[in-house]
Amino acid sequence: MAGAFPQTEWADGFLFLGNQLALDFLNTKPILDGEPRELLSNTAGLEQWLIASGIVTSQKERAPVRAWRDSRQAKAFLKSLIAFRERLRSAVLRVEAGLGPGQAFLTEINILLKEYPQRTSLSTQGSKVVLNHYFEARKPEDVWTPIVAATAELLSEVESSRIRKCESESCIFHFYDTSKKGSRRWCSMNICGNKLKVAAYQRRHRLA
Repeated sequence: MAGAFPQTEWADGFLFLGNQLALDFLNTKPILDGEPRELLSNTAGLEQWLIASGIVTSQKERAPVRAWRDSRQAKAFLKSLIAFRERLRSAVLRVEAGLGPGQAFLTEINILLKEYPQRTSLSTQGSKVVLNHYFEARKPEDVWTPIVAATAELLSEVESSRIRKCESESCIFHFYDTSKKGSRRWCSMNICGNKLKVAAYQRRHRLA
């Protein structure tokens, strides 16, 4: 899998190029060797992505995920999650086209936000009081919490003009352009940027 792209672009079998969790989730079905490849093909893959993405960090958080990972409930949830990812893809494409994400999708997000709200706690860092978000995946459906929160953040807090798809026609990665000039065109210079620059150089020389 990782042989298709430079090793430095991968984190435990997944690519994190989106600069935003919902977009990194969207990018879990890349084009590899010219064909779509499902990276969340099973519940073990979902567990691996939760760890690689930083959603699940400590051994304490991993234990309940490992407990339900191979259950029927987890397998059914994964199917629902992948179906949601494709609805998210449609919403992101609409946003990139200058349209809204669609009322039906916003309604779905609102329902999920109400059912799976983020948990918060206060802690102190020196003299400051800090609000923290924390995550407990006691059952598979609890994974909705960080996914839906990230989706809500993407749609409400990220400047829509900076949500983009890579300009390479053969790439389906989406990203949040955090560059100062807002001029990012490719998912990654290593993956698509250099390839497109070489192709443009060759076209100019053929025309010359």
